Amino acid sequence: MADPEARDLEAPERPDTSRPDGATSRSEDRSVAPPDGPATAVSGDGAGPSLPGRPSPWRRFVGSTPFLILVAFVVAILVKTFLIQAFYIPSESMTPTLEVGDRVFVNKVAFGDVGRGQVIVFENPHPGAIPDRGVVDGFLHWLGEGVGFAQAEDEDFIKRVVGLPGETIEIREDVVYVDDRTLDEPYLSGGAAACNGEYPATEIPRDSLFVMGDNRCNSADSRYGLGFVPAEKVIGQAFIIIWPPSHLGGIG
Repeated sequence: MADPEARDLEAPERPDTSRPDGATSRSEDRSVAPPDGPATAVSGDGAGPSLPGRPSPWRRFVGSTPFLILVAFVVAILVKTFLIQAFYIPSESMTPTLEVGDRVFVNKVAFGDVGRGQVIVFENPHPGAIPDRGVVDGFLHWLGEGVGFAQAEDEDFIKRVVGLPGETIEIREDVVYVDDRTLDEPYLSGGAAACNGEYPATEIPRDSLFVMGDNRCNSADSRYGLGFVPAEKVIGQAFIIIWPPSHLGGIG
């Protein structure tokens, strides 16, 4: 009878499935990533790999320079339309209060009832024809008006309010009278008052203003040419000089 232990020793050994070069078996190869690197996830719409942490095209546009320029344009439009607008002083009619080349801010939103002595900007009471600039050029010109680097399509004016609706204005021998009382004008300098001239006693219409430039010797205003200014033409009150820096300050 054969020895059991001997039979165990004589039994053939199980073949070694390991490869001599250290490679794993075919079944083990299935769990190993392909040689060209790890696989990437594919989006369900087949558009390509989804890269975590990469911003969307919309987010990239929001942070771009064109978007910032667009926002600046929108803000400029809103500010110019409803709040504050800059104006360029083209003539000497308001010297010495305002010099040629000054740029002023005009308050629109807080501008209530017009008061005597205020410096106001208003549209031309007798507008002329407006040139056709086209859509793009017209829009850029409009923006330029808002920052004070372009003049309006139809000239705007800046003058000081002298007479209010319903009052009677008169100038006799260079003296201004309102409702037969002498008007005190501390903002005039030098011999400006000597050029007030003559103006017959006239009642100002209920919806209009009588305006004059501080440079009475060189100002086309309600005395000459402009006539009464309808209240609806008033754009706002000039309240500060913003340029040049040497003139920076409030407007009395």
